[in-house]
Amino acid sequence: MAHETEMEAPVCAESHQPASVEGPPLEIEESQQMAEFFGILADPTRLRLISLLSLSESCVCDLAEGLAISESAVSHQLRALRNARLVRYRKSGRQVFYRLHDHHVLSLYETVREHLQE
Repeated sequence: MAHETEMEAPVCAESHQPASVEGPPLEIEESQQMAEFFGILADPTRLRLISLLSLSESCVCDLAEGLAISESAVSHQLRALRNARLVRYRKSGRQVFYRLHDHHVLSLYETVREHLQE
């Protein structure tokens, strides 16, 4: 006699999907890329940097001061954000200024923040 935990759950023969749901789930490769992208955002310091950059373009020294962390720590986090195409930079002489990569990043940040405040 099989234990209840070892028994298979019955399979439903009916579809419970609304008629309007169409298309396959994400492909494995695309889901892996998205997971890596969201993994970059899973760091509180990176999110705080994005919050500052959502307000204005800034240099490393201003970002470090705004977060009360070292410039080295800011540079390290900005490198990860740059590699994920979340921020970009421009040079002006010897100064380097960072900003959000594009409106998608700002929109994603604002949407998540609004969602959590509801």
